[in-house]
Amino acid sequence: MSDGLFDQFKTWYEKRHDYARDWKARTGGQVVATMCTYTAEELLIAAGMLPVRVLGAHEPQNVTEPHIFGMFCPFCRDSLAQGLLGRFDYAEGVTLTQSCIQYRQTFGSWRQHVPTVKWDYYVPMPNEVQSEHARKAHYAEIQSFRVFLQTLIGKEITDDMLRESLAVVDENRRLLRELFDYRKDANPKVTGVEAVYASLTAQFIDKREHNEMLKKVLAALPSRKVERQTGARFMTIGSENDDIAFMAMVESVGATIVIDDQCSGTRYFWNESKPETDVIKAIADRYCDRPACPTKDYPVHTRYDHVLGLAKDYGVQGAIFLQQKFCDPHEGDYPDLKRHLEANGIPTLFLEFDITNPIGPFRIRIEAFLETLSEEELF
Repeated sequence: MSDGLFDQFKTWYEKRHDYARDWKARTGGQVVATMCTYTAEELLIAAGMLPVRVLGAHEPQNVTEPHIFGMFCPFCRDSLAQGLLGRFDYAEGVTLTQSCIQYRQTFGSWRQHVPTVKWDYYVPMPNEVQSEHARKAHYAEIQSFRVFLQTLIGKEITDDMLRESLAVVDENRRLLRELFDYRKDANPKVTGVEAVYASLTAQFIDKREHNEMLKKVLAALPSRKVERQTGARFMTIGSENDDIAFMAMVESVGATIVIDDQCSGTRYFWNESKPETDVIKAIADRYCDRPACPTKDYPVHTRYDHVLGLAKDYGVQGAIFLQQKFCDPHEGDYPDLKRHLEANGIPTLFLEFDITNPIGPFRIRIEAFLETLSEEELF
């Protein structure tokens, strides 16, 4: 759509490094490069910092091979390249909450080889979040992170400061849920490209500014005129995906991406915290409760029914698995999730991605998938 309603999110996305530098100049605060959406941003915000999610640049690079294996997923390698190439030279710190082992090695290379990094912190979050011990363990780790940040900034991070930052982040989650609800409509008022601009920029823009822009967009959406055909209603499934060109291509050939299960989208913001008198518990438990990444979805696979529920709620007619090449967690998750969706009437398409390569060949695959769906409807 061409009414400019999402232009600010698009500008933020395209000029995110400029935004971070400007924020730092305006506020005097520290900028922190964050890896993985399990990072407890609430603590960084309470410490007066700006969390900035590390994303790739979708361009070929040749600087990571001395540091991590070429068989690691393209997102790991592209994320490391951005640090080595100085794209995040404004970030004093870098932090990771345990996700996959490959991304942990990306973090390890960042902390050793990116010269502008002044401090780093690793949160060893339990992978088996379903364990009876996980919440207690994660509580202790979040408390340790708080102590580290207090020492770093030289002042106490009080419970009230944490409650305030938690309220801001929860508001952001709530507003994004409201925005995504507009994608349930028969003629969605929000496209997949617009939605990903909104959800991704929440990961590196000051949450208070982001909330204000979301409120303006939500106020305008009820009267927004839909000028495009919806076509087939698609869902995307996978890890991180900010490949705007791919999503725009999908939505140009007779489809609309109406929902996702990705850490660049719904898995980042889907659930708010639950009321607790202990604010650290509220923060820690929220990350244990959030829609699980495959690295944290065992022994019971909670993801399968969650993803199916999203597909049904948003009227999905086909699901596209966007597999980062060599992504072990999602590769292991794929066969059973595919069977679960197809057994419940959701056709699937598997695409293996290298985010640094052109998307051209995928157009033919998408068009063939659309043709298959239209033929199935005839019978």
